[in-house]
Amino acid sequence: MSGQRKRLVMKFGGTSVANLDRIRRAAKRVGVEVAKGYDVIVIVSAMSGKTNELVGWVNEISPLHDAREYDAVVSSGENITAGLMALVLQEMDVPARSWQGWQVPVMTTSAHSSARIEEIPTENLATKFDEGMKVAIVAGFQGISPEGRITTLGRGGSDTTAVAFAAAFDAERCDIYTDVDGVYTTDPRITKKARKLDRIAFEEMLELASLGAKVLQTRSVELAMRYKVKLRVLSSFEEQSDDAGTLVCDEEDIMESNVVAGVAYSRDEAKMTLVSVADRPGIASAIFGPLADAGVNVDMIVQNISEEGRTDMTFSCPVDQVLKAERAMQEAREVGSINFHDLIADTEVAKVSVVGIGMRSHAGVASKMFKALSDENVNIKVITTSEIKVSVLIDRKYMELAVQALHDTFELEKA
Repeated sequence: MSGQRKRLVMKFGGTSVANLDRIRRAAKRVGVEVAKGYDVIVIVSAMSGKTNELVGWVNEISPLHDAREYDAVVSSGENITAGLMALVLQEMDVPARSWQGWQVPVMTTSAHSSARIEEIPTENLATKFDEGMKVAIVAGFQGISPEGRITTLGRGGSDTTAVAFAAAFDAERCDIYTDVDGVYTTDPRITKKARKLDRIAFEEMLELASLGAKVLQTRSVELAMRYKVKLRVLSSFEEQSDDAGTLVCDEEDIMESNVVAGVAYSRDEAKMTLVSVADRPGIASAIFGPLADAGVNVDMIVQNISEEGRTDMTFSCPVDQVLKAERAMQEAREVGSINFHDLIADTEVAKVSVVGIGMRSHAGVASKMFKALSDENVNIKVITTSEIKVSVLIDRKYMELAVQALHDTFELEKA
């Protein structure tokens, strides 16, 4: 592999390649980077709506489908985009070739529809770059299992593919093109004062992504943080420039950061309380073990002060997992591993969080947050904190009010 070459990874999401005109526009962006002297690896998603259509067909034919055939079908959307993008670039006289996951090869685990990337050998692509290829268009979201079957990485997997390629090929940067022009202090649809961030630290982005911000897939941020891959989030529909979008980078690369970087929210939360469980060693394991086995994503956990050997245990989970949680708890009760008086589900709550690496060195963020919510008469049901975030569970009807109030309180509109 030539050590002199500059490498860039560019990833285009579904809306960026939704039709032939958008694929042509994306290809022009690639052409600009090639003209700057980069060897470019382009990761593409399926055209907008295509994956949903393919999933629908599979479910219609076979609701309890063979996971290997599911992957074979749903991975095909990315293959189409890759081939079309290669043809457009060739028409522009840019030497380009499309690559499916198995041709690279992207080596993954055998967990169909949620595989994890194990390794990306660089020899095949490197050889072609040495022979004059300028652009490799790789179908995102897919790989090959040790058994030689096509696998997919789960929803949002193309982001992860892009970061993994940037790490494997030691790329200068990984540009994620999407339908938003960067990472904002909060959702601009909730407050007009939301400001686009020029830079954000990996840890902050990871928290925002896991707390509900939909800009980047959590796994892709984890990977970028581990391998120190500079990520840039930018819009396919804005003018191309070197300082567009938001750079997700190491904390050290940010000169001066605000105490709070952003306000995240998750609308579809539920609060569940097991009333009067035994307050004894092992009770938490007896509750959360069956929930984990049932695939319930438990988030916040609060144990109330116990009385006479009994306690209440409260936890939050996504609204669409409430039935699973209720079933798991009833089954645990039937086999005698836990006993409780009642299970109360509140499905009308939302989670609102403030995030910022500046919290590590600044006291008083939580109290400022609680006062802002109190001033708006918003009642807090559950609180959790970490080194760089404070999350609260509140009634869903107050969610937008809470986000706006916190955005104002921490003056996030100011750079």
